[in-house]
Amino acid sequence: MTNPIVDPLVEVVDTSATSSLVRIEATVDGAVTVVMNRPERKNAFNDDLISALEEAFRTLAGAEGVRVVFIRGAGGVFSAGADLEWMRAAIDRTEADNRDDAMAMAVMLKQLWDLPQLTVALIEGGAFGGGAGLACACDLAIGTADTKFSFSEVRLGLIPATISPYVVQALGPREARALFATGRVFDSAYAERIGLLSEVVPDAAALDAAQDRIATEIKACAPGAVGESKRLVSHVHGRHVDHGLLDDTARRIAAARVGSEGQEGVRAFLERRRPSWNLAD
Repeated sequence: MTNPIVDPLVEVVDTSATSSLVRIEATVDGAVTVVMNRPERKNAFNDDLISALEEAFRTLAGAEGVRVVFIRGAGGVFSAGADLEWMRAAIDRTEADNRDDAMAMAVMLKQLWDLPQLTVALIEGGAFGGGAGLACACDLAIGTADTKFSFSEVRLGLIPATISPYVVQALGPREARALFATGRVFDSAYAERIGLLSEVVPDAAALDAAQDRIATEIKACAPGAVGESKRLVSHVHGRHVDHGLLDDTARRIAAARVGSEGQEGVRAFLERRRPSWNLAD
């Protein structure tokens, strides 16, 4: 990945609550990397990491000039899932306290899901439980060939509840049922086959190269259109194709055609020039 620079965006996110747990790297052309920074705990989730991620995603949602958000884990592991000490503390909490705990995770994942920028999980080492769920909440996930995955909650007598909306969206209900019910460990090849991974690369160096490639590709895309395209998928998915849906999609493309990005993009195409929002080299 291109060497990161210190950017005003980083200063906004890098508060005392987040600086040690979530590292933010930003480049001048709008590529942001959110690094989970608990390598000594294999980037396992606890209250503080969840809060730090939620704050980072909330800040990025309104950040000007951000084209793509990558998510990685420090130390060669994406995320081991729930932190053991965090789980131990949950045993003695009330159901209401556990509900509040779970809601914090749910809100963090929804903040990620709702980001208008392209989101990409870059996975190496392992993605277990909530870590695999975090990957499913991204638009793309790329993993190294030796990465392992599991939704292992049932082996602890638990269920993968807060991550389930994103896992079911990514994998479909039948595959989600099988993996949730067995808690089996599976590899990157299987993860790609079922749709958890968009691409498998040989190693960490190839993962860096994939990150560079995507950061370059997204520079040619209109940022507002990227966000609207993501919202379009959520809007039409699962809906019956009736007159109401036809009318709604026609209204959306009409609005895009008369919008500033659409006007600039089509005029630039006809005039054989680059649109103003295209930052590609």
